[in-house]
Amino acid sequence: MAKSSLKSTIAVSLNNYLDAGAIVAGASGLTLWQNYLGLSESNLGWLNALSANAMGAAIGAIIGGFLADKYGRKFIFTYNLIVYMVGVLLIMFSMNFPMLLAGFLVTGISVGVGVPASWTYISESSEVNNRGRNICISQMSWGIGPLCVLFFGMLLAPGGYLYGLVESIADIFVGASAAKEAIEVFSSRVVFFTLFVIAFIAWNLQRQLEESAEFTANKAAEKEEDNSLMHAFAVLFSNKVAVKTVAFLAAIYLTWNLVASVMGFFQPHIYETAGNLSNEEANMLSCISWLIVVLTTFCISPLVDKMAHRIFYVAGLVSALAAWGIIIWQDDLVAAGVSGTTILWLFTILWGFNNGCSVQIFYALWGSELFPAKFRAGAQGLMFFIVRGLSAAWGLAFTYIYAGGEGFVVAACCMVGLLVVSLVVGLIGMPNTRGKSLETITKERYGDNY
Repeated sequence: MAKSSLKSTIAVSLNNYLDAGAIVAGASGLTLWQNYLGLSESNLGWLNALSANAMGAAIGAIIGGFLADKYGRKFIFTYNLIVYMVGVLLIMFSMNFPMLLAGFLVTGISVGVGVPASWTYISESSEVNNRGRNICISQMSWGIGPLCVLFFGMLLAPGGYLYGLVESIADIFVGASAAKEAIEVFSSRVVFFTLFVIAFIAWNLQRQLEESAEFTANKAAEKEEDNSLMHAFAVLFSNKVAVKTVAFLAAIYLTWNLVASVMGFFQPHIYETAGNLSNEEANMLSCISWLIVVLTTFCISPLVDKMAHRIFYVAGLVSALAAWGIIIWQDDLVAAGVSGTTILWLFTILWGFNNGCSVQIFYALWGSELFPAKFRAGAQGLMFFIVRGLSAAWGLAFTYIYAGGEGFVVAACCMVGLLVVSLVVGLIGMPNTRGKSLETITKERYGDNY
């Protein structure tokens, strides 16, 4: 890969760091915010529903995809992370639930705006035989974000090695005589500050990028026409191939993401409630899971453009099914002499491997390959809107099914059902795009008019 391509891929991939980082930063401190503000399980469900994990990102995606196709990928990179930094600041200085919720929503909207432009830009700037690898780099960033955030969360959590620093910072803002809960929540505030710093660095790198050559060429060849959002959707839905592609990609990503979104936001909370771990231990185990994600993606990245996508797709989902199967049969496993700690470790390893060669890699890859440049980002924005929007509703429902740990096995059965659908639909509709240029793929699917 050329240096310029690698540099742009890394710069844009920082959006994935900030996406997953925002979700997991909220997750790692969820119990601390709950204790500080006296939040109910319903409140936690709303935080998830309006965050980068769900509706916040959904709203942003539908807007961001349209803007990226109308004004360019660089337009998004120039302004979007300013919004992200505002959202993070709101969270950092939250003193009540409405302020915290607003911060989660603003941050989530920014995440959604950036996702379609990021994946589109990476594909459009990649060489034919490196496109999958570059998407994997982006996926590694999606793993490194939570890994770093959870590592910081573990160190800064009450009882962690750096908790003394948290107490010193809290002393400056609220005083040493403040309630225990008010001091402890500063560990989450500091974690969000690290995201603010990364967002500032990413914004400075991204606003220096050149516009996508494919976007520029498409705009130059495009005739004067209605550029409204409704017209963009009319063009998209007037093409039967595009509609079928939206249905296929939304189906495989939605069913997988309904599971992944819950784990992304509630994983440490689940470890604490169902696994009886401390906040520090929960963050440590979640951190290990994300380390496995990064290592797995690193291992498959040089292979994904050379081997059949089916191999990695199936391997990831089988691993995910095995992870949740362990939860369903945990009572039998315990009766057979397997300890609860071993079950937690097996679940963590299998789920981490799934995320490392996940459906999201292929959704990002195929989503940027299977649409023409004129509505490539918009189509991805629409699908992301559908997926994260329904994830918001599922996140609310999950809190009632899960019921603080009492309904964990029932929730696990739901997860298995969703993952099976993703596996079956993916195997039936999987495209063969490996080794083909975006132009070739577009001509094969849409003819010469696009």
